[in-house]
Amino acid sequence: MTYQTREVDTPRKLKEFIRFPFRLYKGNPFWVPPMDFDEKLTLTKGKNPALEFCELKMWMVYKENQPVGRIAGIINHKANEIWGVRHARFGWIDFIDNQEVASILFNLVETWARERGMDAVHGPLGFTDFDKEGMLVEGFNELGTMATLYNHNYYPILTENAGYKKDTDWIEFEVKVPESIPEKHIRIAELALKRNGLRVFTAKKTKELLPYAAQIFDLINIAYKDLYGFVPVNEEQKKYYTKLYFSFIKSDFVPLILDKNNKVVGFGVTMPSLSRALQKAQGKLFPLGFIYLLQALKKPRYVDFYLMAVNPELQNKGVNAALFTDLIPKYQRLGIVSAETNVELEDNQKVTAQWDYFERRQHKRRRAYIKHL
Repeated sequence: MTYQTREVDTPRKLKEFIRFPFRLYKGNPFWVPPMDFDEKLTLTKGKNPALEFCELKMWMVYKENQPVGRIAGIINHKANEIWGVRHARFGWIDFIDNQEVASILFNLVETWARERGMDAVHGPLGFTDFDKEGMLVEGFNELGTMATLYNHNYYPILTENAGYKKDTDWIEFEVKVPESIPEKHIRIAELALKRNGLRVFTAKKTKELLPYAAQIFDLINIAYKDLYGFVPVNEEQKKYYTKLYFSFIKSDFVPLILDKNNKVVGFGVTMPSLSRALQKAQGKLFPLGFIYLLQALKKPRYVDFYLMAVNPELQNKGVNAALFTDLIPKYQRLGIVSAETNVELEDNQKVTAQWDYFERRQHKRRRAYIKHL
């Protein structure tokens, strides 16, 4: 069988690249599509500030002029400098159930990586930790989230057949909202706040959160610095992500922990689940997509945890409990039944242990693969 490969180097080709998964996952009840405008921003130089320090190449594979696969090759020069490696990344990978197609896609990135002096390829990864990462290897019959990738169950098989091995895994939990806040949580939270001179702040409106946005990203840079492949967020990225995400954030679902100097030392970014709304929107805000999203924000049944961080000096001192003590009553009043934790590194015991106080199940696992060239 003859396949054709084409580099994605025009706006028309980028649109086809973005829309290919909509064909591949048509009718799939678990795949949650991204928004077209978000994908376009992320993949366009001059729009996404990460592309100032990342190289990007994108390709598609065709059979008889019909797309059958796509892939992006990324070189994050900051990440390579910080971690002391020469790695390329693959991301935005999707393909039909065909080993030849999958191997062609990986070979495109591998060849380009060698030409650029790289000695390994790993992924799926984006430009930064704010992009989706990790190939699903468990949980194919679980609904995806806005923050995570979904893929067919043949992806890991064909990826491993192409010579890729496990580099690290992320796990995810579904956590039930309890009928009452665990007494131990309440005691720990009260003691943590009192001993350390802290308070919980919840904004009534999004604009009240904006003065703290830069501090939130500063704390992420401190708390996440040792996590797999992490690269600190620079000033331009802070502005970009603030504009992109704070426009639709639900402020009362984002508690902050402030010290006596009004400095952010902990936070939790949670949101009503938009998964079903995004499925209905099919990547488009108009004519009805924005209505589906607004409805999901107003009448949630499920919630997603996107980002949580506590200053390392205050970790293991009960500050996380204060975040949950603030959030749980809000979830209860709205009738929210469960939360999705989204991705957590499997060996990050500080994070995974916080769910021990709740009824939960570990229902998804995703993997970063690596191949040394």
